[in-house]
Amino acid sequence: MEVTLAKKRKTKIGFIGGGGISRHHMKYLAEMDDVELVGVADVSEDALGLCSEQFGFSNCFTDYKDLLKIKDLQAVTVGTPNGMHHQPTLDALNAGKDVLVEKPMAMSPAEATEMVKAARKKKRLLVIGFQHRFSAAAQMLKRSIDDDQFGNVMYARCLALRRRGIPNWGVFGRKDLQGGGALIDIGVHMIEAAHYLMGSPQPVSAFGSSYTYIGDKPSDTVSSWPNWDYKSYNVEDLAVGMVRFDNGATLSVEASFAAHIGKDEWTFTLMGDKGGGQFNPPMIFKDESDTMVNLSPEFLPNTDEFRHKLRHFVDCVQTGNPSDAPGEHGLLVQQILNGIYESADTGHEVKIKKLV
Repeated sequence: MEVTLAKKRKTKIGFIGGGGISRHHMKYLAEMDDVELVGVADVSEDALGLCSEQFGFSNCFTDYKDLLKIKDLQAVTVGTPNGMHHQPTLDALNAGKDVLVEKPMAMSPAEATEMVKAARKKKRLLVIGFQHRFSAAAQMLKRSIDDDQFGNVMYARCLALRRRGIPNWGVFGRKDLQGGGALIDIGVHMIEAAHYLMGSPQPVSAFGSSYTYIGDKPSDTVSSWPNWDYKSYNVEDLAVGMVRFDNGATLSVEASFAAHIGKDEWTFTLMGDKGGGQFNPPMIFKDESDTMVNLSPEFLPNTDEFRHKLRHFVDCVQTGNPSDAPGEHGLLVQQILNGIYESADTGHEVKIKKLV
């Protein structure tokens, strides 16, 4: 007896932005047998050419609104510079598409709020490109927290520190297009994962400082990526901040493109009233048998969290299930970032109110 298997329908995805991060999206999604890459939009003909050459696109547009007109297009990823996340995301949601937008989701809490409200109104998915919450280490910590090994998580300390790693590509040094420097580019990664593990509480106040002292000068000879555009560089090399939440918990962050420190650091630590944990290297701290013990996992799977976040997005599009990195989380992280920046600019603590 001959059995005919029904061909599985593929999820049709387009891309707003054809730069490096979008091509990273394309790479992973192209490997999924239930996804079809249908089109890309970018203002740069060169970027479109690279996308077409690498992934075989026939639908290439310099205006993303033309991409959104493609029949049966179900979802898009937005991988433009930060300053161009807001309007394309709104237009895609209003066109009835599910959206994954890269981190940070916007340039301000006001923009992020509009995006969340649009997704709710249109009943579409708005997923933020947070990835470290999906890592094996973060998920190990989450299981421990869910098992009440940490108790009440009172404090998170986040470190995203490069000794000398100022980006020499893209627009990372331009505040008008990125919204800031080390804090919004790399600090956000540790903040999003730690905040998620804390239960995504609402921030109520922030205090911070930022400093620029290397990036606005000609490249030195010791940097990891020399010859950045120092003439247009107007973002911070180093930002530090502290945020208080409505449940009484606090979070601190240190983020740098360049800092006179002993080594690069990429981690966060969580402190609870029963136990604590660390992201990198992954570890749990607790008291056991009248002894302070540090527990290290013997084995964690080698999870590719970037791939996982894209697989998670596709699964949510296909099933309609809620995302583990929703727009509401992106808005809270945006409020944290902007609260620290506003405090750094004004020199005093700023209040943060609930927006949605």
